[in-house]
Amino acid sequence: MNIPNLLTVLRVALIPVIVLFFYLPFSWSYLATSAIFSLAAITDWFDGYLARRWEQSTPLGAFLDPVADKLMVAVALVLLVEEHANLWLTLPAAIIIGREIVVSALREWMAELGARAHVAVSQLGKWKTAAQMVALVILLANPPLLTLWVGIGYALLIIAAGLTLWSMVQYLLAAWPHLSSSSEKK
Repeated sequence: MNIPNLLTVLRVALIPVIVLFFYLPFSWSYLATSAIFSLAAITDWFDGYLARRWEQSTPLGAFLDPVADKLMVAVALVLLVEEHANLWLTLPAAIIIGREIVVSALREWMAELGARAHVAVSQLGKWKTAAQMVALVILLANPPLLTLWVGIGYALLIIAAGLTLWSMVQYLLAAWPHLSSSSEKK
């Protein structure tokens, strides 16, 4: 266990704290929840940076890092969907969570074929993650009232959902030769 892996574990450990603060009956709980989520999101960047810089990449880190990210985002989206209960948030949340399930399954399947590099994280995925994280920080920091900030959060989440769909199409196109050749053999 090294520092980058400990930061990843910290990110997972912060998920119940995010949920707890989200449900506290205080006006400041929105900002506190957003701050804790922001801290967790920053550890995502920092653990990857340290693992590369200190050459401490491990199989555990390679497995746990994307799992921690997906758990953190999915939990935040579920909390926000319950709180906001509208199409502007629910549809992008469903797209983002659905895409993560599809792409995770695709990566696992491609790894079994020895072709995981064909579905590696792309630059488009990094833009999607940035828009998604900023949207979640904004939305977690604000009550579910249609204000300028909430509108910006919705817009960024819709952009993230669009980028999510586009990146999923890119992954599926990259995997298509493997998908179609396997189906012909059956």
